[in-house]
Amino acid sequence: MKTKIFLNLAVKDLKRSIAFFTELGFSFNQKFTNDKGTCLIIGEDINVMLLVEEFYQTFTDKKICDTATTSEVLISISVETRQQVDEMIEKAVKAGGANYREAQDYGWMYQRTFLDPDGHHWEIFCMDESQIPSM
Repeated sequence: MKTKIFLNLAVKDLKRSIAFFTELGFSFNQKFTNDKGTCLIIGEDINVMLLVEEFYQTFTDKKICDTATTSEVLISISVETRQQVDEMIEKAVKAGGANYREAQDYGWMYQRTFLDPDGHHWEIFCMDESQIPSM
């Protein structure tokens, strides 16, 4: 079996999360969807499980973080163009998310950030890997 990535995020209102990410143009794997969670498809082998908090809590003994004051993960998604970065942020804000940080333009990479309705941190970026400065 090919390696796949499944990130897991706790959400307060699953229907609201599904509606939000649908507005951003994402789809869901119905095989992994019920009233406790859904599988948001990011790419062919990259998925985000959006799990209602009560169900998420069954996988850990740790407290679920308060995303208003704590960062648990930075999720970064690449797109092809600056225009697509800006469009994704506009869609996120229109769908109920928040524009979180000012645009960052490094010349070789352009990124912007939104928070989803549950406060999870999503970075959308495009980059020209041929222009990455040497480290």
